[in-house]
Amino acid sequence: MITEELGKRIQELRKDKTGLSQEKFALQIDMDRSYFASVESGKRNISIVNIKRIADGLGVSLSELFKGI
Repeated sequence: MITEELGKRIQELRKDKTGLSQEKFALQIDMDRSYFASVESGKRNISIVNIKRIADGLGVSLSELFKGI
């Protein structure tokens, strides 16, 4: 399912690019930690606005975020 694939990709990029915990990264991008955790676990049908917020926080383009999905 695409939400699970996107969640795994976000988690991978968060760890590689920031080294931050879910909580610290969520605070950095002004997103609720539990919401962000549900995105990474693939349980959330996330809006494009929040996808862009995450991509910006990771310092990647939307196309890079979706690479391989």
